[in-house]
Amino acid sequence: MTDLPRYGLGAHLRDHWLSCLLAVAACGALVVLLPVMGVSLHGCLLAAGVVGACFAGAGLWNYLRTARYWRELVELASQVERAIELPDLVEEPLFLAGRVSHGALEAVAQAASREGLALLQDKRDYSEYIELWIHEVKAPLAAAKLVLASQHGPEAATLKAELERVEAQVDQALYAARSSSLSNDYVIRETSLLEAVREAVKRNAHFLIGRQVEVAFDVPEALMVLADRPWLVFCLQQVVVNAAKYGAHRVVFAVEEEAVGTPHGRTVLTVADDGCGIPVADVPRVFDRGFTGQVGRAHGSATGMGLYLVRVLCERMGLGVALASEEDAGTTVSFSFPHDRRRLEVRS
Repeated sequence: MTDLPRYGLGAHLRDHWLSCLLAVAACGALVVLLPVMGVSLHGCLLAAGVVGACFAGAGLWNYLRTARYWRELVELASQVERAIELPDLVEEPLFLAGRVSHGALEAVAQAASREGLALLQDKRDYSEYIELWIHEVKAPLAAAKLVLASQHGPEAATLKAELERVEAQVDQALYAARSSSLSNDYVIRETSLLEAVREAVKRNAHFLIGRQVEVAFDVPEALMVLADRPWLVFCLQQVVVNAAKYGAHRVVFAVEEEAVGTPHGRTVLTVADDGCGIPVADVPRVFDRGFTGQVGRAHGSATGMGLYLVRVLCERMGLGVALASEEDAGTTVSFSFPHDRRRLEVRS
């Protein structure tokens, strides 16, 4: 935010320099004119002092009654996050300039509120349109997959892989459209981690086979974690597809338990690949919205939304997600599942 001017006595006097100059001139005029009228020097000085005191008293009173309002306004304006909140936080003053400014603040706040509501409605309408469009697109995609199911050969395999990529992008668009209102759209319950991993791989099987990516599982079959299954599968899909897109020949899913029996106990799933890796300067930003980085720009197919949505969904589920990578050595993405149910917000 732009630095606001501080309302102090010095600033007040500089702003009212003309009034101060006229007050001094008036006192000087009394000292000059009263002797002409036969008033003694002491009488002139006394009159000038009384007039000067009146001017000073009026100026001080004006400063004190305005300073509190302007200081409070400046302080709150530098802290408030939404314009519509400011008029309610500042008490309406009694002096005219303050009442005018307060009325202007209320008018601006009302305009901001109307604009915000309009933008929110536009966003909702757009999200509804995207969801409807995705629903309509899924029907022909499903039909195309049924047709291709009976087809064999390299061309059919290529088409199947491309359909999987289209479905993944459609799902990503759906989660992106819902990203601002996902808080009521999930159910956290015990789910098999191995089944979720296998489903994420199965949904992209033809794409992985086409890229000659080998997948290995080191996940106990009986292991259960607390998560929303569709969201977890979507997150795992993003990581697997990224690995295949960026040169991986092998992807390994592995699990380890940390701090078992303590309040910080958790299950950590690592997804490690041997792809091209990520430059060290890009690693801290990989979860930022729209960030593609050097690798994404080089391949020309990155949107910068996949890992951003992974971070958003994991935060909503109460899971931890982290990424470590070394250029030309591969990437490892870690998902942390807390054991303590009280750390998760359960939705139904």
